[in-house]
Amino acid sequence: MKQDNDFESRRASMVDYQLVARGIESPRVLEAMGRVAREQFVPKRMRDCAYEDGPLPIGAGQTISQPYIVALMTEALDLEGGEKVLDIGTGSGYAAAVLGCIAGEVFSIERVQELADRAAATLASQGFDNVEVRCGDGTMGWPEHQPYDGIIVAAGAPAVPDSLKHQLAVGGHLVIPVGSEHGGQSLMRITRLAEDEFRTEELGGVRFVPLLGEQGWS
Repeated sequence: MKQDNDFESRRASMVDYQLVARGIESPRVLEAMGRVAREQFVPKRMRDCAYEDGPLPIGAGQTISQPYIVALMTEALDLEGGEKVLDIGTGSGYAAAVLGCIAGEVFSIERVQELADRAAATLASQGFDNVEVRCGDGTMGWPEHQPYDGIIVAAGAPAVPDSLKHQLAVGGHLVIPVGSEHGGQSLMRITRLAEDEFRTEELGGVRFVPLLGEQGWS
C-alpha cells in the first residue's frame, strides 16, 4: 500500500509539473492522466522510473511515450467523452488506457504480436474493457469499425496515410507525427471537414520511432 501511495503521489506531481505547467488544459485529459497507473504499463525493472519526464523502453525496440506527449496528442483529439477512437501503435497500452478513460470505445493496433498480447493483458488487468487490441498493420487502420471520431498515431510517418484520413468521421481529428524516418518529425492534426475536404495544422516538433507498414516506412 505504501508503494501504491508513492506512485499516486508521483502521478499527481507528474500531472502538475509535466502537464499543467506546460499548458495542458483539458480537464478530461488531466483527469485521465491522473487515473492511469503508468507504472503498470512499463517493465517491472523500470517502475521506479514510470513518472520521469521522458520515454522508456518497453522491449521489441519500442518505447512508452513521454507523459506530456501522450497528454498533448490526446488533448489535440478534442474529445468530449463517449467517442470511438482508433489508436495506432499500442506499444505498452498506456496511451490506449488514457484514451479509454475518455472515449467510449478504443480500437488499438500494434504490429508486434508480443507487445499486442502484453498490452491487451495489462489493459484487461487494469479494467479497461472498452479497449480492444489486435496485431496488424496500423497504417491501414481498422476499417471494420470506421468511422472514428479520433485517430492517434504513436509513430512517425513519411506522409499522412490516406487510409487513416478516410476512416475519420466528418469533424474528427487525426493526430500523427510526420517527417524523416530516424530524425525529428512535426506533429500534425488533420481534421475532416467534409467527404473530401481536410484541414491540416502543425502542433510542434516531436521524435517517434518509424511507422512501419504498407502506407508507412518499409
